[in-house]
Amino acid sequence: METLALLKKQIAKETALSQKNVESVIQLLEDGNTVPFIARYRKEQTGSMDEVQIQTISERWQYIQNLNQRKEEVIRLIAEQDKLTDELRQKIEQSVKLQEVEDLYRPYKQKRKTKATVAKSKGLEPLAEYILTLPKDDRIAEIADQYISEEKEVLSREDAIEGAKHIIAEQLSDEPSFRKWIRQETFKKGTLKSTAGKSVDADEKNVYEMYYEYEEPIPKVVPHRVLAVNRGEKEDILKVSIEPPADVIKAYLEKQIIKQRTTPVRDILLDTIEDSYKRLIQPAIEREIRKELSEKADAQAIHIFSENLRKLLLQPPMKGKIVLGVDPAFRTGCKLAVADETGKVLKIDVIYPHAPVKKTKEAQDKVKAILEDYQVEVVAIGNGTASRETEQFIVDVLKDTPRDIYYLIVNEAGASVYSASELAREEFPDLQVEERSAVSIARRLQDPLAELVKIDPKSVGVGQYQHDVSQKNLNDSLRFVVETVVNQVGVNVNTASAALLQYVAGLSKSVAGNVVKKRDELGKFSTRKELKGIPRLGAKTYEQCIGFLRVPDGTEPLDRTGIHPESYKETKSLLKKLQLTTDQIGTAELKEKISKLDLTETARELEIGEITLKDICEQLTRPERDPRDEVPKPLLKTDVLQLEDLKEGMELQGTVRNVVDFGAFVDIGVKQDGLVHISKLSNQFVKHPLDVVSVGDIVTVWVDGVDAQKGRVSLSMVK
Repeated sequence: METLALLKKQIAKETALSQKNVESVIQLLEDGNTVPFIARYRKEQTGSMDEVQIQTISERWQYIQNLNQRKEEVIRLIAEQDKLTDELRQKIEQSVKLQEVEDLYRPYKQKRKTKATVAKSKGLEPLAEYILTLPKDDRIAEIADQYISEEKEVLSREDAIEGAKHIIAEQLSDEPSFRKWIRQETFKKGTLKSTAGKSVDADEKNVYEMYYEYEEPIPKVVPHRVLAVNRGEKEDILKVSIEPPADVIKAYLEKQIIKQRTTPVRDILLDTIEDSYKRLIQPAIEREIRKELSEKADAQAIHIFSENLRKLLLQPPMKGKIVLGVDPAFRTGCKLAVADETGKVLKIDVIYPHAPVKKTKEAQDKVKAILEDYQVEVVAIGNGTASRETEQFIVDVLKDTPRDIYYLIVNEAGASVYSASELAREEFPDLQVEERSAVSIARRLQDPLAELVKIDPKSVGVGQYQHDVSQKNLNDSLRFVVETVVNQVGVNVNTASAALLQYVAGLSKSVAGNVVKKRDELGKFSTRKELKGIPRLGAKTYEQCIGFLRVPDGTEPLDRTGIHPESYKETKSLLKKLQLTTDQIGTAELKEKISKLDLTETARELEIGEITLKDICEQLTRPERDPRDEVPKPLLKTDVLQLEDLKEGMELQGTVRNVVDFGAFVDIGVKQDGLVHISKLSNQFVKHPLDVVSVGDIVTVWVDGVDAQKGRVSLSMVK
């Protein structure tokens, strides 16, 4: 079996990364280090790999180990049957995919009762072997008669030949080289086909209309179509199948089996090939190809969801603003929540500007008073039911206010999920569900990351076919994205919720709760060191998490940076060399002195890696750097736009709300987000929309078409 060194070499080759760095990553992972910690604080060993590269190595290492274990198991199982040859062992050991190993094991796998096993139990295996010798003399009838046995329930010559055919059919089906060729040929030349199913009448909105008579070559089928037909099939609206190049495949099998054209058993073998392919091979290959297509489509959908979530979480916070959050509704009224600059709730109220209650004047007076009393600077309106009507109402109020107050529509996806959650009940025990939603909407504007981590990532509204994909893979991928973003941004240990802290490298949900509990008991932390006394936060956990936890107003100035305490000694030596103190972090003088530093020479002098020194210098010059500050700020608005106002060719600015395989949905300020089809994203060929746009991007678009009846807007990013 392959040695571990060879396996690591294989991963390095697959990922096009240095073998030395790959080996370092694997060692670091096996020593219990987290991906964010390795990416941020072990760059010297990894060659500055990012989180995605490290995660890829981790997943491949796990897969190869599992593959190796399966190879060992299969070799053992075949050896136990005394059927393991040197050639077979070599083939198993050289397999690079689990599918190849399973194909090689298939002929030796203990089968449940099949037509072939029944025939073998009747002693018909020698007859099958005789037929496969392609005899030239016509003695098949005479030989078959020898197997007639009332005791074994072989009552006629035809029974004997039929049983032999079943044995041969299963042998053909189990032959690894045949299955591999047929699988590849079906993938290359087969088509994915769907027709209307039993419950087609249930498709009232004609969601699946294009798939009622659909056929496309397998290599050209795009992932979102696979997921669409899978969903339609699950709902019994579509009937889905793989249409293989059957004639080509049967001709191939004939060539492999009937090597000489003149043999008395030719017709028997032709029947057997037909039966083997139709009954055994084709259904199995169809299942395998459908599974492979679905896995690829799953991976693509999960990738898109993950990228959209990453961009959503990295939306810039609107720091230092007092915000009025509005959760729109008709009958139950619009819930209001004022949050101060830190997110603290100052006021909760409700207004009824819309039908059926329609107390518009009273609602206007109440909102004006709130705007003035709390010096609100921005209004955040949720984009749910009654959103556009509420937007119009707020615009009318803002026109009557003496100060410049802006508003914007906030994507409230998942706010209701959070509001009804145990977490929300703990945070706001005295508020109703809808009131909590209004708070969540306000806070999403102030700090999207801190608020969105409280919600199941699947509920934030940036997915595609999210309920149709592997939920385990989706959850793992989304959690990885949230962890990556939280650790890249860093967390203020004195203000972070337990929901946010649990995503910090090394911290579990219970330890995050212990951090908050300790903070509530003793007040704010003044140094990072104080976290060492927290229950279940041991030395390894401390090492992993502490660099990502900030203490902005503590007694140790380095605690407000992303510098890890393990490098404090070298950092202070650097400051001493520059004739500066930790109180001068972030000053113009420090920036100037660091800009003149010879990094290579200084790293040697401080006995520290040059990459680590560069990171330390970056943190000293920009101690509270937030990667979200480099993202364009959200579009603030002062007036409302109606669908009827849109004209073809009109130029608008909008915010990308969701990116899918076939394009991007852009909020241009009307009720329905407009779709920029993939063909209208650029003058150049676009392989995937994510190559051009991301969630949260501010883009210039032109109106391409308006379907008022269906409420659809087509947009273009190409003038």
